Amino acid sequence: MIGRLNHVALAVPDLTAATALYRDSLGAGVSPPVAMPEHGVTTVFVELPNTKIELLEPLGADSPIARFLERNPAGGVHHVCYEVEDILEARALLEAQGLRVLGDGEPKIGAHGKPVLFLHPKDFCGTLFELDQA
Repeated sequence: MIGRLNHVALAVPDLTAATALYRDSLGAGVSPPVAMPEHGVTTVFVELPNTKIELLEPLGADSPIARFLERNPAGGVHHVCYEVEDILEARALLEAQGLRVLGDGEPKIGAHGKPVLFLHPKDFCGTLFELDQA
């Protein structure tokens, strides 16, 4: 069921500084910032040869990223994202095993314009998982 690693997401307190670090210090290609109010974040994608890094900055105090940064002021790894061919099939298989999908369990459109779901970190070795329909 699980496919390739799509991206690793980093919560950052300053998106401009984090973008400059990857672009100017490391020579990586970076996307323009995109505000995603429905997810409470602004994102920038760092393009790597084999995957991406997603930089996440909170959009307001209600953002899950703002809460993450309260506990981790310097930022850090927020989640990993894996591709699946059929997100509804993946959800059904996982829920049948007693694994928890966060939120209302319905896929939402993610930063790549495709349906995504998040899985409870307590079910996955302490790591927040995002599934992205390939």
